[in-house]
Amino acid sequence: MSKDYIGYDELVDHALRGVVREALTRIADEGLVGGHQFYVTFRTDSPGVDIPEYLRDRYPDELTIVLQHQFWGLKVTETGFSVSLSFNKAPEHISVPFAALTRFADPGVKFGLQFQASDEAGGGKAGVASPADPPAAVKTAAAQAQDTEAATEPEAEPTASEEPAAATDKVVTLDAFRKK
Repeated sequence: MSKDYIGYDELVDHALRGVVREALTRIADEGLVGGHQFYVTFRTDSPGVDIPEYLRDRYPDELTIVLQHQFWGLKVTETGFSVSLSFNKAPEHISVPFAALTRFADPGVKFGLQFQASDEAGGGKAGVASPADPPAAVKTAAAQAQDTEAATEPEAEPTASEEPAAATDKVVTLDAFRKK
């Protein structure tokens, strides 16, 4: 196989993180409507993640937040977002760069994305896995929603995620979505 000089994996990864950025921008402007709810999982040890120290101590690897009922002051920039949430009935402000994201799901409409660790977020390969590369970055919406529901109980307060599902569990390639 020849070398990818264009960097398709990085282009796709950037585009998919852009989907998350646009979704967050819309709810920052318009609020959540209908059955939408966002489960956002991120690496707590990534550069630029700003969370209270007790949360970093409790969740040294990953944290899943739920944007549904109890969130305030959502601000979205080109590189990340910040929001105030209730953790154990105490309001806290957090900031998360998009490079730190590992999963994003909206179980209300059975939509989800999973990201590989990017170089800025602690090493690893960025982007979507190719068919020859088993760890995938995109799952089916149903599989992602199922993983998210298993990792966190739907509730008003954010919760920590359990260990991430195996990377090869219920994986699809982008070929499944191409027109023939």
